[in-house]
Amino acid sequence: MKRAFDPQELELMDRPQPVTPELEECLRNLVSLNRFFGSHRLIRKFLAQWLVSDRTYRVLDLCTGAGDIPRLIVDWARQAGVTLRVDAVDASDSTLEIARRGAEAYPEIQFVKGDALKWESRETYDLVTCSLALHHFSDKDAVMLLRRCRALSNRFVLVSDLERTSWGAAGIRLLTALVYRQPMTRADANTSIHRAFSFPEMRALAEAAGWESFGHMRFLFCRQAIWLDERTVGEIPAVSAVPEVLPCPT
Repeated sequence: MKRAFDPQELELMDRPQPVTPELEECLRNLVSLNRFFGSHRLIRKFLAQWLVSDRTYRVLDLCTGAGDIPRLIVDWARQAGVTLRVDAVDASDSTLEIARRGAEAYPEIQFVKGDALKWESRETYDLVTCSLALHHFSDKDAVMLLRRCRALSNRFVLVSDLERTSWGAAGIRLLTALVYRQPMTRADANTSIHRAFSFPEMRALAEAAGWESFGHMRFLFCRQAIWLDERTVGEIPAVSAVPEVLPCPT
């Protein structure tokens, strides 16, 4: 199954729009999907490996969407005795407004409007995360996003997304026909699995971005992640021009 990506056709939730009941419901559904289908479990796995109690960390979440990943990270940190300061960046005013409403009890989180491909910070972060966003970008921009993630981190980087497979597409069709039937959720979920990168393509993205000695693993429910830890985060080596089309698996 080849990747189906048209930069002129944005997913419904990515299109310019005010805060509407439809957008709010779609974001709630995405949080539910993240909670029950592996994304939250994946994040907690790495937090437990990387963050140490009685320490303070600066965290950046790019393309934060509904803000459930920063909330999850703070919830975990509070229980683990870890102190966090979290910057959550997204390009959509409406999405950020909804995310802020859901994080009123989280003073550790600051929501910031910004383009993840260009967003700058005077300081680097201990942990940079980006969850379920890479498939929203072209091959070239996805490589740029991975470069930004690495450049903004001084210790840890975790980028997770869907893995494009035929059985995954079938599963999402079934799930959105029976459970998550809201029109925006149904349309975007089915679009996302076809825009997602395969396992070899995800690895090729990281290599094109200049990542070295990175981890790459499959997780349950069509999830995959690539990551860097403090042993491998550092100066980005010289990288050749980004290919317009990444090699597809045979």
